[in-house]
Amino acid sequence: MEFENNGYFWQKLDTLYLSSNLVIDKPKGTVHKRFGSLIYPVNYGYFRDSTDEEHIRVFRGSLDSSAVEALVVCVDILKKDIEVKLLVGCTDEEELSILEFLNQTDFQKSVILRRGNDLPDWAVNN
Repeated sequence: MEFENNGYFWQKLDTLYLSSNLVIDKPKGTVHKRFGSLIYPVNYGYFRDSTDEEHIRVFRGSLDSSAVEALVVCVDILKKDIEVKLLVGCTDEEELSILEFLNQTDFQKSVILRRGNDLPDWAVNN
């Protein structure tokens, strides 16, 4: 099965974003703490009230929007980890700069999954 872009999934992400307290711990222009050549292209933060030990991470762009318009999935071979980050209020240019930022090293690669509104057949009540 290919990626199923389920509208209900995106609604849940919007609810998660709107019901959480976003803390921006790396404002736009901040230099990465371990890699001095990496500079955050937009505000970057996390949900303070996450119950998970690993906080949900968010790239917050310049648009006045509260909709989660995309996700970035990152594979990091040094950390042996996969992370999902939310993109909120990002312009097309900011999305591109985030992808460039996340794909600068040979150790981490990322893809973007954009929002869709289609509902799968199995999710529609007849």
